[in-house]
Amino acid sequence: MPPFVGSHPLSSGFSRNSIDSSTNIVTIDVGGHLFQTTKQTLKQSGSKSILSEISNLDGSIPFIDRDPEMFSILLSLLRTGNLPSKAKTFDIQDLVFESQFYGVEHLLLNSHSNPSQFEPFDLEKSLILPLSGRDSPTAISTTQLGSVQVAHGCKITSFDWSLKRKSTILTQFAGIDSMLSLSPNVVAAGATDFSGLQIIDVSKGFVKETLNWENVTKSGSTVQAIGASKEFLFTSFESSRRNSNCIMIYDLSDNGFRPVSEIGHYEIFGAELDSAIPATKLSWISSYNLLMAAGSHSGPSGVRGNIRFWDLRSGNAVWEIKENVDCFADCTVSDDLSAILKVGVHSGEVFISDLRNIGKENTWTCLGDSRKVTNGKKEGFGSKIESHGNQVFCSKGGNIELWSEVLIGSSIKDRVFRKNSMGRAKDSCGNKITHFSFGGNKMFVTRKDQQFVEVWQSSVRGF
Repeated sequence: MPPFVGSHPLSSGFSRNSIDSSTNIVTIDVGGHLFQTTKQTLKQSGSKSILSEISNLDGSIPFIDRDPEMFSILLSLLRTGNLPSKAKTFDIQDLVFESQFYGVEHLLLNSHSNPSQFEPFDLEKSLILPLSGRDSPTAISTTQLGSVQVAHGCKITSFDWSLKRKSTILTQFAGIDSMLSLSPNVVAAGATDFSGLQIIDVSKGFVKETLNWENVTKSGSTVQAIGASKEFLFTSFESSRRNSNCIMIYDLSDNGFRPVSEIGHYEIFGAELDSAIPATKLSWISSYNLLMAAGSHSGPSGVRGNIRFWDLRSGNAVWEIKENVDCFADCTVSDDLSAILKVGVHSGEVFISDLRNIGKENTWTCLGDSRKVTNGKKEGFGSKIESHGNQVFCSKGGNIELWSEVLIGSSIKDRVFRKNSMGRAKDSCGNKITHFSFGGNKMFVTRKDQQFVEVWQSSVRGF
């Protein structure tokens, strides 16, 4: 039987029987069950939805041959903007298919993956995303609405926002070291042992374009890091001979990824260590219109590095932080906190520097035990740090620390942070965390020697 039946079908497939047209109340017959709502509620579905078309009818009761229980879930979504608690009794994929039929998938997506529903103090492991093959993840990237791409070996596995639809493609890489989601279906990917940045359509499994840096030695150009703003794609390249590096800027609004300019071009001369360090992390700071580029190097004299902030208009570095004592194992920047954050490779402690100090001599403030700075034990080796909203997350072995700012005053000196429990976000087997990323209202975690991705979500909001 077709979804819509009746003696006078309309173009969208529903039939109608006579009722009083003088009221704002709309009655809909779904699978033999009558539902009453208002025209305003139905219009929340959007102009392209069949429910919006129903709201424009006068004097009719449409009959829709679909599941009435699922319709009641979607109707509640239209009324409140949120899924009711009874939605947990349904498989999310069934609701996705039903929402696609009515043309309200975008509302289901917003409700299911709304970033405002992220609850850092109440996270628990809600799902395991299995990966094919024996390779552990080497890179992970997410979109704002919760879809995720995972690089493992020569493959990229993609999960849609519902985390139910999965696809895997093969790439030309032996292994992928850097990856950035440009959209739910397109990623930029590169490796430190393979020349060129590839723009890959993961839905169709083909390379749309390969971007290269033409260096002086005419050798290949390997990818060290990838970043992006709303307008530009940033790529840190190093020549295959490892004697030069730079950051290329491409126009994201151009389908051909037109090169705009290059910054931070360094040629290595003699034993000048600083020029030999390519940027291995790129982060755009929208409120300052600056690009953070950070890189480090381990040598006979220890771990050294630098963090530079680049003005794209002038092509100059407006601020540089030299890392010589407790160099960063990882670093990040937070627009919400107006701060740079790092985890020290020796101390394993979290440090903060206020972005309002740009142009001044940098002073790191240790949020933990500052006595560990000179211990030389490399307690922070392999640790990762990221910010999400006004929270700071730092991985230590198999666990994640959560740092939150305690608002005391408005001056820089008054900034106080406290370490908080991550609730249930701990791993009993102790496998070291290799990557974590945020998408929608979820946190995605990968661990050493594990062929899957953990999904952490609020126990209250989890579906």
